[in-house]
Amino acid sequence: MPEEIHDESSEEASHYEHFRFIADKGQEPLRIDKFLVNFIERATRNKIQNAARVGNILANNQPVKQNYRVKPLDVVRVMMAHPPRSLKILSENISLDIIYEDDALAVVNKSAGMVVHPGHGNYNGTLLNALKYHFATKNKVNFLDRMGLVHRIDKDTSGLLVVAKDDYSLQHLARQFFRRSIQRHYLALVWGNLETSGTIRGNIGRSLHNRQRMEVFPEDSYGKLAITHYEIIKKLGYVTLISCRLETGRTHQIRAHLKHMGHPLFNDTRYGGDKILKGTTFAKYQQFVKNCFSLLQGQFLHAQSLGFIHPMSGKFMCFEAPLPQEMAEVLKKWYSYSTHTQNEKM
Repeated sequence: MPEEIHDESSEEASHYEHFRFIADKGQEPLRIDKFLVNFIERATRNKIQNAARVGNILANNQPVKQNYRVKPLDVVRVMMAHPPRSLKILSENISLDIIYEDDALAVVNKSAGMVVHPGHGNYNGTLLNALKYHFATKNKVNFLDRMGLVHRIDKDTSGLLVVAKDDYSLQHLARQFFRRSIQRHYLALVWGNLETSGTIRGNIGRSLHNRQRMEVFPEDSYGKLAITHYEIIKKLGYVTLISCRLETGRTHQIRAHLKHMGHPLFNDTRYGGDKILKGTTFAKYQQFVKNCFSLLQGQFLHAQSLGFIHPMSGKFMCFEAPLPQEMAEVLKKWYSYSTHTQNEKM
């Protein structure tokens, strides 16, 4: 029995399983797909072969094909996509905004308030329930029994996700996320007046005081390294509209990073942005902000664009989703308020 080290990544979706095996000294030469299927639970030979095809299986730090023969003391590493460990996904007829679809994948514009996959407290009404119905009825594909979810965004965050229709596409897209080559840009409205664009670095891990929140820790300490690049789009007085580019994809990455900077997302209940953090004590202003809060489903965060290499064509594809109507309305109100305030000062 080879030595095994198993680690689950804390990437945004937590949909990557990592395995590391060291072959025994007496290991007989054996095809790597046969070697791995004996030791990775729930992994089929076909799934392992697809992982090898896209370069997700390494022997001694070199990508190998499925016919590579494992030798004594070989160090074998595997990165494989896997579904969330949850109940069987039920098919539900729920309306979806699918902005692109072909035989390999679909790109979905998720609405705020929709949970991506079933879990504690959310066993139906999720994106995956809706996708299972859509693909079974429209495409006669039942791929969601083994899942096609590559990444996820928070329940109250809107915007773009890519979903794979077959195992090869799933492995190919998962590899791009793992290698940080996926391009993702978010629009965010944050409290406070950011002075310059910049980069936020810091490990993100689950809070030691509140398990429902993530916190930022020094690098090389607790948690996983997270990198967020941000650019100022418009300063609106007491809030700032920014664009965020994710280099990594940790849980609540943008929300935790901006909270750590002292600029929580507007109306972010979990990270303290649902209170009036900047501005005046005038009743008119207080009511203005509360009216903006009331329009939003959750935090002002929208996955605006998504770019990746298509698993089959090899071509780069990029998609954009406009701001949801309620976010656009809040932004319009802040633009108007900011302009009016500036005019009063002139």
